Amino acid sequence: MTDDADAAAEEPTDADEGTEVEPDADAPEAETDEELDRSLIERVADYDEKLAEAVREDRADYEERIDDLEGKLTRKQADFQNFKKRQQKKLEQQQARATESLVEELLPVRDNLARALEQDSDADIREGVEGTLRELDTVLADEGVERIEPEPGEEPDPERHEVLMRVESDRPAGTIEELYRPGYEMGEKVIRTAQVTVSEE
Repeated sequence: MTDDADAAAEEPTDADEGTEVEPDADAPEAETDEELDRSLIERVADYDEKLAEAVREDRADYEERIDDLEGKLTRKQADFQNFKKRQQKKLEQQQARATESLVEELLPVRDNLARALEQDSDADIREGVEGTLRELDTVLADEGVERIEPEPGEEPDPERHEVLMRVESDRPAGTIEELYRPGYEMGEKVIRTAQVTVSEE
């Protein structure tokens, strides 16, 4: 009996032989390499299309913004040009008014000179001419015009003085000897240089 028991123990059972397991019907089937490649290609193509659409939308938005900025720039340039024209016209009007005002002030001076010439040839008109000259100087001073009248012995200024000639003199060499004709300046601008003679070096 022992031999029968041993023989029975040595006979293979279903569990020992390892029967094949049936696949689960509900489990997903594994994709093949070809299916994986096709799925990947489809996903990449879909991504590319979405990316291209996003780029198109961004480009359209940028182009719209550029058009808007170019329009604003064009309007600003036109506004600036109009502003420049208005300022230029305003400046011209101011200059015209200033010139008109100066002429109005000079007319009485001319009238006085004309009356002086109407005097008899033997009349002493010096006093009248001196008065007219003072009147003219007053008009120029009111306009901010100043005389350039360097004193003898001063150093000549090439910006304000014109040297007519060099003369023998007891003054230091290269200094102004005599004022020949006064100059005029208005503000910081020299209207006419003063003419001077300078001592020889």
